[in-house]
Amino acid sequence: MSKAFTRERDEEEEDQGEDSGPPVPAKNYITPQGAKRLHDELLDLKNRVRPEVTKTVQWAAGNGDRSENADYTYGKRKLREIDRRMRFLSKRLDAAVVVDPLKVEGDQVLFGATVTIRNDQDQVKTYSIVGVDEIDIARGRISWMSPLANALFKARKGDVVTFRAPGGVTELEIEGVEYVELG
Repeated sequence: MSKAFTRERDEEEEDQGEDSGPPVPAKNYITPQGAKRLHDELLDLKNRVRPEVTKTVQWAAGNGDRSENADYTYGKRKLREIDRRMRFLSKRLDAAVVVDPLKVEGDQVLFGATVTIRNDQDQVKTYSIVGVDEIDIARGRISWMSPLANALFKARKGDVVTFRAPGGVTELEIEGVEYVELG
C-alpha cells in the first residue's frame, strides 16, 4: 500500500491520553516524601532529561531528510512522552494536599496511619495509608482510596472491621495504629 494512504498517529492524538496512572482526585492527599518524589521527578525531566533529548533532536534534524531519520522520529516521540509526563506530574502536584503523618494526632485510622491488623486466619499484617502516587504493596503502602483503607478508616485499636475482599468478606482486628515517618 502506498504511504500516501497511511498515517501514523499525530501529536494531537497522542496528547489526548495522559500518563497512565490513577485518575487525579479533586484532592490528591500525599505524604511529604511522596510530594518530594513527584517534585524531584518533574525537575529532573525539566532540567536534565528534556534538554538532553532536545539536543539529540536538534542534531538529528540537521542530518537532512527527517522522514527517514530514526533519531529524529524517535527523539520527537520521546519529547512528546516527556511533555506528557511533565503535564501529568504538574496536575498531580497542583491537586496535592500534603499531610505529614508525624503531625496527625489521635488513635483513629486516618491518612498517613500505619495500621497493624489481624485477619481471620490469624495472620498479622501492617499497612501504611498513603497517596495514590505512593502505592507500593511490597512495602505495605496502600492508597487512601483503596477498599482496604476505606474499611479501616476511623477505626481504633481493638476494633473489628469488615472488609469485602474479592475472595469474600473478612473480619479484620485492628492491633495497632501509629503515625510514623514513612521513608
